[in-house]
Amino acid sequence: MDYTIYFGFGITLLLLMFFAYRSYSVLILAPIMAMLAVLLSGDFLSSIPAYTDVFMGALSGFLLKFFPIFLLGALFGRLMADSGAATAIANTVVEKLGASKAILAVILVCAILTYGGVSLFVVAFAIYPIAKDLFKAADIPKRLIPAAIALGSFTFTMTALPGTPAIQNAIPIPYYNTNVFAAPILGIIGGLIMFFCGWLWLQSRARKAIAAGEGYGQHDESDVGDVGSAPAETNLVSTHHTSFTVAMIPLVLVIGLNALLTYFIFPSMDFSGLQTQFPDLNIAGSLGLWSIIISLVVACTVLIVLRIGHWNNLQKTINRGTYDSMLPIFNTASEVGYGAVIASLAGFLLIRDSILNLTPGNPLISEAVAMTTLAGITGSSSGGLSIALSTLGEDYLRMAVAAGIDPELMHRVAVMAAGGLDTLPHSGAVITLLAICGLTHKKSYLNVAMVTIVIPLIAVVAIIVLGTMFGSF
Repeated sequence: MDYTIYFGFGITLLLLMFFAYRSYSVLILAPIMAMLAVLLSGDFLSSIPAYTDVFMGALSGFLLKFFPIFLLGALFGRLMADSGAATAIANTVVEKLGASKAILAVILVCAILTYGGVSLFVVAFAIYPIAKDLFKAADIPKRLIPAAIALGSFTFTMTALPGTPAIQNAIPIPYYNTNVFAAPILGIIGGLIMFFCGWLWLQSRARKAIAAGEGYGQHDESDVGDVGSAPAETNLVSTHHTSFTVAMIPLVLVIGLNALLTYFIFPSMDFSGLQTQFPDLNIAGSLGLWSIIISLVVACTVLIVLRIGHWNNLQKTINRGTYDSMLPIFNTASEVGYGAVIASLAGFLLIRDSILNLTPGNPLISEAVAMTTLAGITGSSSGGLSIALSTLGEDYLRMAVAAGIDPELMHRVAVMAAGGLDTLPHSGAVITLLAICGLTHKKSYLNVAMVTIVIPLIAVVAIIVLGTMFGSF
């Protein structure tokens, strides 16, 4: 039996992790590692066509499906930040809860914004200055700020809560013919586990630190928060006050309109004409994506109109929002291209079969292991999810149908599992968050790992158990 595929796959993935941790761009790493895997398999002649045809074909296929969501999501986040809406929401929540509930306030602000469609990076930049002042007023150690922001941004609103417009929740749609509200009650249960357990963990760490007399600590914060890519320059942010009600309207529109389209408008429409006009169109696999796109377009338009006359530089905000989408979409698409090259190698069947046969009677467990492992290796939940589904999605759907498992349950488990090991130390999101807060892995990573890895994986196990016992609901 030829095991060279394991060697090539293992070596290139380790190198991908190593260089990604050292901040080398995935745009160049992914194709290089893909070609190296081909060379290590002994097939020298295939290395160039593997790049031009397989790698670029998979990359362009991913862009074809998901570019509008990345683009609109980044634009919406920029509009929320530059309009002052994100700050208005944050200030209102903080005012209602007070400094004494600093940890809860930061978690809730981040959760409201990310569940409404604002990019987690935009949220981190916008909320850190507020979190810093809150934690200082409550004399809670600054080292807990990254974990509080991560809990509200990287966990339950990204992978568990039904309807979340996060790209992670959209990626399984064309593979399972589902929508962003897949397995809604199970998603809510998983989200509550992440929220309450994470919040209680951080509260216990804060109480322990206060009892030990630690306090906020002494920190040089002169350059903190400026890591070269802040989402809202001072001259772009609206200085005109935005009310909480106005700020919430676009967020409510994203979720509400999405639900309206998914459950009422689209089911009542006849798409037979479209099927005739576009015979290759997968209607069932497209409706979920169309509802997100329409919701984000409407939310962006409404936000622009609501703030007409108060934009400092609307043109620059729109341009910056557009540019913000480019690096995330191409990073993820490059990782998908890498996965496609690995899948094209002759020995990949060995890897595929070993993963699929991990738990023959329950594909949910095999799926969860595959998603979270690849997310951990790539340091990206969307990257790991995309690689796993592009190479194994059809197999998992077939296994689910054979086992009588609702594809909605497969969707929710896949997304939640991808949000497990994605925040290992080399994760770009973790590195950026710590840079924004001016803290190190040594000071803050343990608590970040607890709320973004350990507790989410516990939630995944709970959802798999409930789903296996009672099915999707």
